[in-house]
Amino acid sequence: MKIKKNIATFLLLAMANLVIGFVSFFILPPKFFYDAATIAYDKGNEIGYLGSYPLTILFYKITGLRYLPFPVVGLIQFPILMYVLYKIGIPENFEKINVKNILIYMGIFMIAIFISMPSKEFLTFLYVVPIVFMCKNEEVSLKKAIIITVLMLLFFGAVYRPYYAFIPIIGGGMYAVSLISFKNKTIKTIFYGLLIAVFLSFSHGVIKGKYLSEISRNVVNDKRMGSSDANSIIISPVKTDTWYGEAIGIFYGFFTVNVPVNGLKHIFSPQIIVFIIWQLLLFYILLVRFSKCLKDRIRYSKELLVLLVIFSFFIVQGMFEPDLGTAVRHKIGIFPLIYFALYYESFRKELQ
Repeated sequence: MKIKKNIATFLLLAMANLVIGFVSFFILPPKFFYDAATIAYDKGNEIGYLGSYPLTILFYKITGLRYLPFPVVGLIQFPILMYVLYKIGIPENFEKINVKNILIYMGIFMIAIFISMPSKEFLTFLYVVPIVFMCKNEEVSLKKAIIITVLMLLFFGAVYRPYYAFIPIIGGGMYAVSLISFKNKTIKTIFYGLLIAVFLSFSHGVIKGKYLSEISRNVVNDKRMGSSDANSIIISPVKTDTWYGEAIGIFYGFFTVNVPVNGLKHIFSPQIIVFIIWQLLLFYILLVRFSKCLKDRIRYSKELLVLLVIFSFFIVQGMFEPDLGTAVRHKIGIFPLIYFALYYESFRKELQ
């Protein structure tokens, strides 16, 4: 039986990156494995039923994966994620070299790097997959898809990663704003999404006494300042202990994470430059697709839902992400959504 070129390309990429994921343990510096070591060894006895580290540690203990060498964990996890992408679908012309396909090729490479070890992103990746399958399934109504997606994100925020609970709030606000007729709707929708994030942080500051970036990004970066791991940390140009400082910090964080032109200063760190180029191209293409879905929201209703989740996540990253490296790694957690958003037109053809 003859295998189609697009499927053959996907399988070759999967096999090649499986090897990369296996050997990465022997090549990458120790800092790449800090999280994995925390999860596997649990020296702080953090295991539990609430929170990203406790639940992830529990998962790897129950499955027995924590007792395996990291390269072996990679040999188990990576094929599972590739199978998930395969079930979502392999787009036509996947074998052709173009910007969109290259972004996915690079994304698969980064999956091999970041999830070839015990990882919170492995669980996040699997958790968001049902959203994609709901949006692909014509038998699932838009209303049902929205309700389930919102509940999933709120639940995930409540028990695993708190910032996911902000995604439905920001996404809902962005959708409401997009209903207003004005010029440059795409950019203004994202701008108002950022304002919603600022308002959420202000509200937290009023109630708890500290803004959101103060209790997340700043806490992490203050400990790393001056260390060898601090070369790509995100530091706001102004202190975020005032309302205007926090507002500037969120906008600065958003652009640093998603349009990281200021990261080009790391010219002598090729791995950072590669991530920056990937992020710039990804953001641009998703922005174009977001604009298309906003213009024809009836036809692309479910695609718009996915893109609202993605851009809300990007905005949330502006509040919480401590550095460029973790920003890319966390995007791998929502890679199924990105994959669907880049190829939704191809998937539509499959359903017709």
